[in-house]
Amino acid sequence: MQQRTWNRALLLTAVLAVTPSFAADHLDTSSVIADPRADIGDLYAWTSYDGRRLNLAMTIVGHTFSEQLEYVFHIDSGPRFGRTEATTDIVCRIASSSNVDCKAGKADVATGDASRPQGLVSRNEHLRVFAGLRDDPFYNNVKGTREAYSVAADAMMGIAKSDAAGCPMFGEATARSILDTWRHTGGGPAKNFLAGWTPASLVVSVDLSIVNRGGTMLGVWAATVQGNKQIDRMGRPLTGNALLGSFADVAASDRLKERYNSVTPSAGAEFVGEMERTLAIYDGFDGTCGNQLLADAKVASPARYRALATVLADDRLWVDSESSICGEFFSVEFAALSGEDSKVIYCGGRTPNDDAIDVYRSVLSMGRAEGIDDGVDRDDREHSISEFPFLAAP
Repeated sequence: MQQRTWNRALLLTAVLAVTPSFAADHLDTSSVIADPRADIGDLYAWTSYDGRRLNLAMTIVGHTFSEQLEYVFHIDSGPRFGRTEATTDIVCRIASSSNVDCKAGKADVATGDASRPQGLVSRNEHLRVFAGLRDDPFYNNVKGTREAYSVAADAMMGIAKSDAAGCPMFGEATARSILDTWRHTGGGPAKNFLAGWTPASLVVSVDLSIVNRGGTMLGVWAATVQGNKQIDRMGRPLTGNALLGSFADVAASDRLKERYNSVTPSAGAEFVGEMERTLAIYDGFDGTCGNQLLADAKVASPARYRALATVLADDRLWVDSESSICGEFFSVEFAALSGEDSKVIYCGGRTPNDDAIDVYRSVLSMGRAEGIDDGVDRDDREHSISEFPFLAAP
C-alpha cells in the first residue's frame, strides 16, 4: 500500500476544477475564455428515426456567433469503432443567424437565413441548418457535484493514503457520503444549475450518404477555427476539462488544455499519461479501487488506467449509423469494448435528452452506465430527437 500525503488546498482546487460550471466543456483555456463565441459548450450527434440522416447540434457559450470564426462538424467514417477511413467536414461561417454559409464537403452548400425554426435547406437538399438562440439541453447539479468533491477532498486529507495505482482508499461510510451528497444541492433536492441558459446553437441535419463514405461507424467531433488556428474542440462531454490539468497549477493546466484544443483526436496518445492520473481519483469515489471500466483490479499500478485513458483520449462521439434507435450514451463503446460490437442496438452518440454526465461519471467510477447520480435526471425544458431544430425554444 502506498502512503500519500495530500495537500488539501491542491486537492480541493483539483476536485473543483473537474466540475463544469456552465456546460460540459467549461473551465476552459484563456484563449477560449477571451471570446465566448468560440467556446463550444456541448456537442450532440445521433441518427434520425428513418435511418436516413445524421443530426448534429453544437451549443456556443456566447449568445452570438462570430463572422471571424468557422464552426466545424468533423464526421469521420469507417467500418468499426476506433477505425475510420474517410472524413466529411461541415463548415459554417455565420455573419448572423440570417446570414449563414454552410458547406458539407464538396457535396452541398446552404446559404441564407437559418434563423427560422424550420431551418435553411441546402441547394441539393442534403443539408438543413438552423442558427440562433435555443434552450441549453445540458443539465447538471453543479453545486451538488462541487459539494461531493469537497467531501472527497476532506477524506483524502484524513486518510492520507492511496493504493499503488493512485486510487484514494475511501471507507464505506465516506463513499456513501460522497454519493449521497452528489444527489443533493445544499443538502436539499438537487437543482439544475443550467436551467434557463440559452446559448447560441448551430443545428444541422445531413443525409447519411454525404458523411458515411468510409463506413457506417461515425466518429464525430466539433471545432471552432480562426484562420489556421483551432481555438476550441469538443467530442465526448467533460473529457477536455475533467481529465486534463486537474492536478497542475493554473499555468501548466492552461498550457495543457491549449495544446489539447489545438490538435485533433488523432493526437490523443500524448494525453494518456495525464488522464491516467485523474482516472485514478475517479476510480475511488464509490469506495472500490479497480472497478473502473477496463481497469484491472489485480494490477495496483498506474498502468491499471491506461486502457480506459487510451479510449477516452480519442474523444470523438461514436455513432453507429446502422441503428436509428438512439438515447443510450456510450452504448457503442460498451459494445465494442466487450467484444460485442456486432450486437449494437442503440446508435450511441449523444441526444439532447441523454443523461450523459451521469453515465460518464459512472463509467469512470464504477465501470458501468449507472451508479453515479447527481439527482438531476432531465432538463427543465423538453427537447426533441425527431423534430428539427430539436433543441427547445428559449
